[in-house]
Amino acid sequence: MWKPDREGAIPLYRQIADHLQEMIVHGEYPPGSPLPSERKLAELYGVNRSTVVLAYAELRSLGLVESRPGSKTQVSSSWTQADSRTPEWHRYAENGGFLPNLPFLRRIRDALALDGTIIDFASGKLSTDLSPIREINDIMHGCSYHPDNGSDVSQGFPPLREALADFLERYRGIRTTASSILITSGSQQSLYLISQCLLSPGDAIAVETPSFTRSLSMFQSAGLRIYPLPMDENGVRPEGIRKLYSRYRIKMLFVNPNFQNPTGTLLQADRRKLLLDTASELGLPIVEDDPLSLTAYNTDYPPPIKAEDASSSTLYIGSFSKIAAAGLRIGWIVAPKSVIARLADARRQMDMGFSVIPQQIAAAFIESPLFQPHMERLRGQLQLKLDTLVEALHRHMGGLVQFSVPQGGMHLWCKVVPEIHDGKFLDEALKRGVAFVPGSLYGAESGYMRLTYARPQVGQIEEGVIKLAEALRAVVE
Repeated sequence: MWKPDREGAIPLYRQIADHLQEMIVHGEYPPGSPLPSERKLAELYGVNRSTVVLAYAELRSLGLVESRPGSKTQVSSSWTQADSRTPEWHRYAENGGFLPNLPFLRRIRDALALDGTIIDFASGKLSTDLSPIREINDIMHGCSYHPDNGSDVSQGFPPLREALADFLERYRGIRTTASSILITSGSQQSLYLISQCLLSPGDAIAVETPSFTRSLSMFQSAGLRIYPLPMDENGVRPEGIRKLYSRYRIKMLFVNPNFQNPTGTLLQADRRKLLLDTASELGLPIVEDDPLSLTAYNTDYPPPIKAEDASSSTLYIGSFSKIAAAGLRIGWIVAPKSVIARLADARRQMDMGFSVIPQQIAAAFIESPLFQPHMERLRGQLQLKLDTLVEALHRHMGGLVQFSVPQGGMHLWCKVVPEIHDGKFLDEALKRGVAFVPGSLYGAESGYMRLTYARPQVGQIEEGVIKLAEALRAVVE
């Protein structure tokens, strides 16, 4: 994102005026279109409002913008460059079948991009001290590049798929082969391929609620009808599947059974069995997203549904993004070979297969003696952060929030006791320098929030909770 250069010789207002002029000339702001308010532009560029006033005055003197009392500043309706007519790019950007991210997500993303000091309880990323930076760098030094390594590997780099087949059997109890694995750039691309290739506009799907998938506009962009499967402290309640199937003829189930996002719940064994039995009886495919199972604290890794699926009803999605080296962007789908062939063909049309280099690194990492020590350190540090967060919530927000402590993962799901408006609470929190994700983004009613504790440093957590408490009291009083 462009920012004025405070150390440069050109005055800040001139830099801003020149930047806006360039955007006008290139059609980002066509004739007659409104420009951001002085206040909003000052916040965006981190300058005083008077600096923006000078920048707009400069543009008015050039005849590029016009302002009327009580109305917004806009690009001059009479302005043209020579005799050419620039396409109205902002209108094109508002069109298209692929919907933009939800407003809450955009608000949080923009705030974090503009202010690097915000304490981040919103991002599902590991802090740098939890990432295997040294291990990955050591592996990178030993990797060699050959141009033929990346030829015709739309299903994924074969050595990585072989390594994943061993990894899934060893850590997840899933017996599969390299030919039944498709490499993706993460869970979100896996879900996109499934929604675009295996479902059709108008198809009905059942999704846990609250759920990460409720926040994905891609399902709506695909024209799917989304129906909720309720959850409680023991995970999704599968007894509702038959009713949804009977009433709406749902075509697919989407679940995240282990340390679910956003609630952190673990699906209990009896419910796993009922879910599988029901899906098998109805012939319904299950899409299982399982990014966090290996973060279990002081307990065995919970088994995936896929490992217990004798009828092959489950498409299994995994990723390294949440547990190791998010920058590598490595995810995967385990599915019947006919499904893999269909998804690989679509993937080839999209990008001809992504870089083989991060796939080489991922294959070397999971086969190396460095992986297990990293996971042990990660689990210990995540539990420390969770304990710190829970203690801070009890100390500073006791009586204001309710929650159950998860056994793994990186998300703490909180019910806010006082009645609040999600948007106002988020705005107050961002003003004070702390970010979280409102529960309504995941399909929950207003008054819930997800606190992700993997991103902040341990020393930031209590400070972040204090800021949250201040923000909550501000919207309640």
